[in-house]
Amino acid sequence: MSLRRPGPRRVRGVALSGLLLALAGCADEPVSIPSADVGPAARVTCEQFLADLPSQLAGQRKRALARNGALGAAWGDPAIVLTCGGELPDDFDRFAQCVEANGVGWFVPEDAEADQSSTAALTAAGYRPVVRVSVPGDYRPEGVASVMAQLADPVRDHLKLVDRCE
Repeated sequence: MSLRRPGPRRVRGVALSGLLLALAGCADEPVSIPSADVGPAARVTCEQFLADLPSQLAGQRKRALARNGALGAAWGDPAIVLTCGGELPDDFDRFAQCVEANGVGWFVPEDAEADQSSTAALTAAGYRPVVRVSVPGDYRPEGVASVMAQLADPVRDHLKLVDRCE
């Protein structure tokens, strides 16, 4: 006795292709990101910085944003989210420890360093405008190092160094 799948082979292939496209489409939905109110000079700097960001970050493809003009970018699903502008994190002070990657110091809160399954919030604290990146636990630990290394050139090229992170 032979078992046969219902429907012609061509129809089954089309249905399977449609299902795969629908599943892949989740990652193509625009990402909502917070956007800080910044002055005109900081906006121009952020826009130049954002224009120079890579199309892939930590092996993840860049995604569309839900709001045009948002000062940020996103990659992957779950999304690695970058914002430009805004304030330093509340737990940052000038004596905070930073992790350096390719010459750029990144502030990573101690609790995020300890818990490798949590989202890591990275801040290029010594640069203005402030750049923050949230890296979901799915990409840790390699993704954090990759993000910091890949973003070093655009940070140095476009943002103003105001203080070295210790």
